[in-house]
Amino acid sequence: MNIKKGDTVEVIAGNHKGLRGEVQRVVRGKYKWGRNKGQHDANHDRVVVAGINLIKKHQRQVSGVQTQTGIIEREAPLHHSNVMVVCPHCDSPTRVGIDRSSGKKVRVCKACDTAIDR
Repeated sequence: MNIKKGDTVEVIAGNHKGLRGEVQRVVRGKYKWGRNKGQHDANHDRVVVAGINLIKKHQRQVSGVQTQTGIIEREAPLHHSNVMVVCPHCDSPTRVGIDRSSGKKVRVCKACDTAIDR
């Protein structure tokens, strides 16, 4: 997956198409059953983007535990295929390539051919 925590991404599909936000968390998918149980499953990789895909969770009070109760609004994960990384140089959503010429893996914008990593 070419998306990292802290990247600015734009939603390219779904109800929030066209909105931008910063990636707060990357959720790696895992197989839940079968021979590959517990191993990485790329089909279930998701990202949590700040201010996008907000849901309301009704949280009841649990005895003895101090947690926030009532209606809690929070971000739900989006599938990684529904977002694109925004290049900081050309300020447009772009596909990401990998450049290994310097000995390190560096993410590169396919549109303007500049490094995305800080």
